[in-house]
Amino acid sequence: MMKLIRIGTPGQERPAALVEDRLYVDLSDIVDDFDEGFFGSGMLNDLSLTVQERVEAGNTFPLDGERIGSPISRPHQIICVGLNYADHAEETAQEVPSEPILFTKSPNTMVGPRDDILIPPGASKLDWEVELGIVIGKRAQYLTSITEAKEHVAGWVLVNDVSEREFQLERGGQWLKGKSAESFNPTGPFLATVDEIGDVSSLDMWLEVNGVRRQTGNTAAMIFDPFFLVHYISQFLVLEPGDLINTGTPPGVGMGLTPPVWLNAGDEIALGIDGLGEQRQTVRHWSQRRAQSLGATENPVPGQ
Repeated sequence: MMKLIRIGTPGQERPAALVEDRLYVDLSDIVDDFDEGFFGSGMLNDLSLTVQERVEAGNTFPLDGERIGSPISRPHQIICVGLNYADHAEETAQEVPSEPILFTKSPNTMVGPRDDILIPPGASKLDWEVELGIVIGKRAQYLTSITEAKEHVAGWVLVNDVSEREFQLERGGQWLKGKSAESFNPTGPFLATVDEIGDVSSLDMWLEVNGVRRQTGNTAAMIFDPFFLVHYISQFLVLEPGDLINTGTPPGVGMGLTPPVWLNAGDEIALGIDGLGEQRQTVRHWSQRRAQSLGATENPVPGQ
């Protein structure tokens, strides 16, 4: 049972494990990064003993003052599942899918849980989506069963699958366009290993904008559950260690409201999933990037 985190300035994060009372164990002396090489090596299976030994020896450090990055480094790919909650499909006036709808978003959309969300030039319909993320633990291709799929999952993360709806729906109908701008995939604060979460199929999830509750849901309402998705996706492409799957969002997104509500510069977003901690982001214009984005030191509360 572990919660893996990466701490430090953007691009220079170091791997660690979160322990009790906002303390962490530094793992950078034995792990280069939580990346494809790490997950593919199988080292995750033995890491918990090292963490336990360091905690018992008192080799822990305070998290306060540290920036938390995404708990995994840039994945080989981010695969997303669209319309995976029936009530979300209803609010967007789309049919409930008979098979998972898949699309990708650029891997470099991934940022930390408190990094700013940046409005790209020309954007006008920026939206939010709280989601459960699946991190792949070992290479998955043509898996034969859902049981086998369970063996290929390293853990779970909290994700905000940010979307620009005009780019997504009004610029040729290609979802990739509305999903792949810089900062559009805040991830973390930590990766909870599979044994850290008792039942991933029944986790409460929520999102607020400027203190107003917008999304309230539970992973039990998924049309296609996480392990089914891993098995299904493996029939169409190869999932590499460290890849991320965003599993869809419950109702309450901005485009589903009457009238629609879009994010603007200065808006504050808070979101969380039981057992996976919380995120908080400020929305800013892309032009403010150098001065204000991607370097905040304030941390989310990485609680249960």
